[in-house]
This record gives sequence, structure tokens and C-alpha cells, in this order.
Amino acid sequence: MTADSIELEIFKHLFAAIPEEMGVLLKRSAYSPNIKERRDYSCAIFDAAGQMIAQAAHIPVHLGAMPLSVQQALAEVDLQPGDVVILNDPYRGGTHLPDITLISPVFIGDALFGFAANRAHHADVGGMAPGSMPIARELVQEGLIIPPVKLMSGGQIQQGIWDIILANVRTPVERAGDLHAQLAANRRGVSRMEELAARYGVPTLNHHSAALLDYTERLTRALLQDRPDGRYEFEDQLDDDGISPDPLHIRVAITISGDSASVDFTGTAPQAQGSVNAVYAITLSAVYYVFRSLLSLDVPNNSGCLRPIQIIAPEGTLVNARRPAPVAGGNVETSQRITDVLLGALAQAAPDRIPAASQGTMNNILIGGWDPGRNAPFTYYETLAGGMGARPGLRGESAIHTHMTNTLNTPVEALEFAYPFEVVRYEIRRGTGGAGQFPGGEGLQRDLRLNVLATASLLTDRRISRPYGLAGGEPGAPGQNILIREGIESPLPAKGSVDLQPDDILSIRTPGGGGWGSKVPE
Repeated sequence: MTADSIELEIFKHLFAAIPEEMGVLLKRSAYSPNIKERRDYSCAIFDAAGQMIAQAAHIPVHLGAMPLSVQQALAEVDLQPGDVVILNDPYRGGTHLPDITLISPVFIGDALFGFAANRAHHADVGGMAPGSMPIARELVQEGLIIPPVKLMSGGQIQQGIWDIILANVRTPVERAGDLHAQLAANRRGVSRMEELAARYGVPTLNHHSAALLDYTERLTRALLQDRPDGRYEFEDQLDDDGISPDPLHIRVAITISGDSASVDFTGTAPQAQGSVNAVYAITLSAVYYVFRSLLSLDVPNNSGCLRPIQIIAPEGTLVNARRPAPVAGGNVETSQRITDVLLGALAQAAPDRIPAASQGTMNNILIGGWDPGRNAPFTYYETLAGGMGARPGLRGESAIHTHMTNTLNTPVEALEFAYPFEVVRYEIRRGTGGAGQFPGGEGLQRDLRLNVLATASLLTDRRISRPYGLAGGEPGAPGQNILIREGIESPLPAKGSVDLQPDDILSIRTPGGGGWGSKVPE
């Protein structure tokens, strides 16, 4: 059986429509603002071998890693119709503990046909601090660890597993609502895949999913073939790990040879004491994101993109940590710096395509405590936008989420309705973009006034180092974290926790993006 270009395009959209619909259902069904407002979730479908055949345009740091979750479920769980596997263990297919993945096998008759899966960031999964992203020294301090186990068996919720999860979180009602939304999204994905199988037959679908994987591989190889052979190196750093003040270096060497490439992180810093370690799945996601971004938008989003690329990430380093290293920030901060070094290296091979560094951090804010107005606990989580790096011919966008995060902001009205604090300032930080022929985008400032006692955790970066410029452009300005108490401003560290009192203002000021090109004299 062969597939012509028209058939390939039709099946590309048939497959892609399923995770898009799953995402809409998840967003509309979720309880937490982080999922329903910020859309901090991802959906995808997979073939029977665990290869991703289609994904929605959701969160890059989730999507490159999800095939490892599916493959781990395949390896560890006896899958039957009506089962749903749950996991968040970063060393068994997860990314960090707040990201909970649900995987539903799709059976046609007695044969496994594929999987529907989604991953959503839960605002709390227990651990030593509200929000489950503390500056920890070992994984168990970060929250509840869920290996690949059945949350549902034969269509029935496993009540023991459900009860254990909800007994170990600070906001069980919200967690239950979000988990039900994830289950509903997977049910929709399973039903849509069953409908496709009934309409076209399993052999036809298997043929076209394999053809789409091959097609993406061919286009990736053509992309690499179009760039000069060579070895391209780059290095950047994280400011610190929240425990030691020392910077942590990430090094990469990308070697392009014909229609293939190797991405070698040898020379990267050893894994850290603090929670900025990335598991291999995170590094894989960053590599997938960067190379996929160089392809045109109409190329199918699937696992074929990585076939021509070899990844070398030495174990025990910042980009491939060993258990029990803490990893909360690896997903959100180290992933951004891995992206920065990959783009910095590729800028030497594709200077016409690569932007200067964007803000390089997700500016994670987590606040938790007791809300007397609702007589209930609360946990708030958000990442804040910043400056985008300028590109050849275009200035950077301001106050926008970039690279490994693809979320929205929590609208002021939704935030103040859901939590006992208020937004007293929300504006663009003028003058923070790097100068250049094309200036970098500018960061933002968001000030939150607390109405109750609470604990805040900050997991941020680029407070010392600056997002680099390219082709003679200047770096963007670093960010700042400030506590304002009784009108007095006190700097806060990039990573750490602080107890907040009523009327305290937590001010997060995000970095700008790097400029591109030497500034033209006036």
C-alpha cells in the first residue's frame, strides 16, 4: 500500500484533530486556574509501539517527553481495555512531580491499536512546600511520587490509588476535579481513535501513521542536509541551584554530517544539590522542540523528527540526573537554558533562522496558605512571561511566554476571584530588551498584594546572567524578585521561599530578550 500526498495530508489532519479536541475538553472541564486559564497541559496520541503520531500545539516541555511515559507504561503495566495508567515519576517517564500524566490504551478487538495521553500541571502534589516546587535536596521532598500504576482498571477507578493521591495533596477537591478532567479528555481521545478505526480500518491507519512518521523524518533530514557540515559549540549557565551560589554550566556540541546530527552535552556541570536537575526526558524535549521549530508549520508533529538526531547526555549531569536528585526546576528552568545553548550553537549553522536568547526562565511563582474567606487551603502556581529574543529582520515580542513554556497568563479577574490576593501592578518593563539593529522584547512586572498569611516559593533564573544577543546585538536585562513590606523594597533570591504577611507585595520583574544585529548609528 502506498500513500499519495493528498491522502497523507488528510490523515495528518485526522490524527491531529484528536489531541486538539482532547485539549479543548480538558481546558473546559478543569477546576484549577492553572489548567483552565493558563492551559498548562498537553495532549497527544501514539501508535501501539509508543511512537507519537500527533500532538496538539500545547506545552513543548511536555510533548517531547510524553513518548517516554507511554513506553514506560507499556513496559511496566499489563494493559487491558478500559485501563488508565497514571504516573509522575520523573525517573520513569515523567518530568517533574506536579506534571501528572494519564495514559489510556486503545484496543480494537483484542489488539492494542495505540494510546491517548495527556499531561497536566497540578498546582500541588504535596511535599515540603505549597505548590510542590521547593528548593529541595532530594526528590521525596518535592511531593508525592507516582510510578506507572492503574488509576482505572476495566473502566473502574481504583479507589485505593485515588484515595492515596488525594490524601497527600493540600487541595484535594481541586486535584480531584483536574484528574476527572484529564480522564474525560482521554476518554474522548480513545473514542475518536476507535471511530477512525471503524471508518478506515486498522491496516489503513497503521500505514498512514507510519507514513507520516517517515515523512517528518525525511523533512528533518532535508533540513539538516541544507545546513553546512560542521561542529557547532555553545555554552551558557544557570545562575545557581538555590543552595550553592555557584553558576551551573551547560555545554553542547552539535555536529551536522549530511542528513543527520548529534547533540552532545559532554562537559555540562554535574547534577546539582538543588532542584534544577533535568531528567533525560527534559533534554529530549528541548532537542525535539528546537529542531522541530526549524521545520515549517505544516510538517506533522510526531516522533519522526528525532530519528536523524543522536543525543548524548552523560548520566549524573545537569541534563541527565540520577535518582534521587530533585528535579522540580529542571522541567521549568534548566529546560529553558538547554534551549538557549542549542539555539546558540545552531545560530552558527543557520544564522538566518535563529533568534537571540529570549528571557530564559519561566519565573515560577508558588503561593500557598489558608483562605479564611473560603475556609479552605489554596495553592497558586503561575509562570510569568518576559522578553522574546529579536530575530533576523524582526524585533522581539514583549511580555510573552517563549520556548519550553507555551502557557497564557492567569487573567487578573480569574486570579483575584480564586485566591486571597490582588494584582496591584501589571505592566511592561520598559528598557529591558537588548539593544540592536532589531531590539529584544521587554519583560514585565507583576506585583501581588497578599491579604492573608502565606508561603511563597520562587524558582526563577536570569537574575544574574543575561539573555544573550546575536550578530552584535546586546543582551537583555536580568530579572528581579522584590519583597515590598511597609513600603520598603528588599531583594529576594532567584530561588527560595519566603513567608508573607497581609499587605506584603511580591514583585516579580522578568528579563528582557537579547537584541539581534549591531545597532545602526543614528
